Amino acid sequence: MIRIPKRPAIPVLAVLALFAALAAAPRPAGAVDPKTARRVDQEIEKNKAGIVKIRRFIHMNPELGNREVETARLIAATLQPLGFEVRTGVAKTGIVAVLRGGQPGPSVAVRADMDALPVQETTGLPYKSLNPGVMHACGHDVHSAIAVGAALVLRALKNDLKGTVTFLFQPAEEGAPEGEEGGADLMVREGALDNPPVSAVFGFHVWPEPTGRVLFATGNVTAASDSFTIVVKGRSAHGARPQEGVDAVVIAAEIVTALQTVVSRASDPTDPAVLTVGTISGGTRRNIIADRVVLEGTIRTLSEANRKKFPALMESIVKNITGIYGAGYQYEYNPGNPSVFNNPELAASMTPTLVRLLGKDRVIEWKPQMIGEDFAFLARKAPGFFFFLGVRPPGQPAAPLHSPAFSPDENAIPIGVRVLCHLVLDALEGQSALAAGRPAS
Repeated sequence: MIRIPKRPAIPVLAVLALFAALAAAPRPAGAVDPKTARRVDQEIEKNKAGIVKIRRFIHMNPELGNREVETARLIAATLQPLGFEVRTGVAKTGIVAVLRGGQPGPSVAVRADMDALPVQETTGLPYKSLNPGVMHACGHDVHSAIAVGAALVLRALKNDLKGTVTFLFQPAEEGAPEGEEGGADLMVREGALDNPPVSAVFGFHVWPEPTGRVLFATGNVTAASDSFTIVVKGRSAHGARPQEGVDAVVIAAEIVTALQTVVSRASDPTDPAVLTVGTISGGTRRNIIADRVVLEGTIRTLSEANRKKFPALMESIVKNITGIYGAGYQYEYNPGNPSVFNNPELAASMTPTLVRLLGKDRVIEWKPQMIGEDFAFLARKAPGFFFFLGVRPPGQPAAPLHSPAFSPDENAIPIGVRVLCHLVLDALEGQSALAAGRPAS
């Protein structure tokens, strides 16, 4: 059965009007005054060594999705004694930590993912993974450390904080184990953004761009990421007498080639899409006609309109090609992460913050990337802003994400903390000012 989830209505439409007004309002100095900015920098410097230590501990002890027990225990043990309202066991192993400011105001959320990948690390770092075959090859250890760092800094500013900040430490961003639920979707369904209800949610991901650079897109940031499985059912025979069988290998090869026409001929070329057949398996021996071949792959789309076309178009190709040769088939299309969508008003209101902090040359408006990211579920619940943080020392090569040699620059950690703190403070201040009918500073 094919099911494409519909985008639910965002229950904070009034907040969008506030962000639109904030984006249009003049903000020459930004919402964070010089005194507060200095306090942020002082707190980052004071906590920097501890934040890096947390990152290295998480890196040395990586845990797969829905199994982040020790990671969650460390984060909870760090924040709970400091007065955060900590809920554990959210979406299996996730944590929700709420910081209530000393002044009334709106509520925003920050998300960091915690899970590692089934990769054998080859970095040779002194703090390399101690868990054979598991590694933080996607930088989620850095994400968690940066979010903890931002929580520590903002907690020091608690008395002057205008509103509430909810920190989400999310399991299973890379996907839950077979047969389990997990990730951002489950966090949303278990009410992670509901108590208190948030008016904006921030997320980020490390990226092999120069350290100190931030990249983002307005609107679509990442692609919807769906998957499919096709089973071609032929009939076995001797390899020297192919006329007596139905060759599932030949049929599968024709299907692989024909599927590419869904993108090249049935999809609007101005609406990007990718269809990849990632695995093919079948056959039992070199001189036997294969009676069964399994194809697995992924589809990436930016628009919901394009996304909805693919399941039926693909099945039509599979059905017709197998029918020509007298073969049978089984077809499964599995919806995955939606496209991450950066709310345009929120992105416009946060861009000056990034430029003020980093300089115009280090803030890059990017094209949408065809990767998948389940922050999309959070950004469907509340207006979202997702950005990429450079973690490659300038002028040096860097291994890509998911590589066993991936090793992000730890100098990016305090930069990430600083960016996250200012985004949160500016969002809270801006919404509070507009709600009170006064101009943002």
